[in-house]
Amino acid sequence: MLIRTTPSFLRQAKKIFKKTPHLKENLKIIVEKLTCNPFEPALKTHRLTGDLKEFWSCDVSYEIRLRFKIVGDIVELIDIGTHDDVY
Repeated sequence: MLIRTTPSFLRQAKKIFKKTPHLKENLKIIVEKLTCNPFEPALKTHRLTGDLKEFWSCDVSYEIRLRFKIVGDIVELIDIGTHDDVY
């Protein structure tokens, strides 16, 4: 699968990495796993509901979530942040 990012994702990631630089390595591992298999059990990938039902989410760390969309063979990274920020 290919990875695509949105401008808002890049802005949010930059803010988070400024506060917690160690998460950069976690995100790198998560993205590598998403390219191989977005539904790998270790990612705890789950579909969102309600207004966000077209999106999926997985954990980057205990506090940080990654929201993404799967379109064909492309995983589009939409948002990253705390539970309240992302949902």
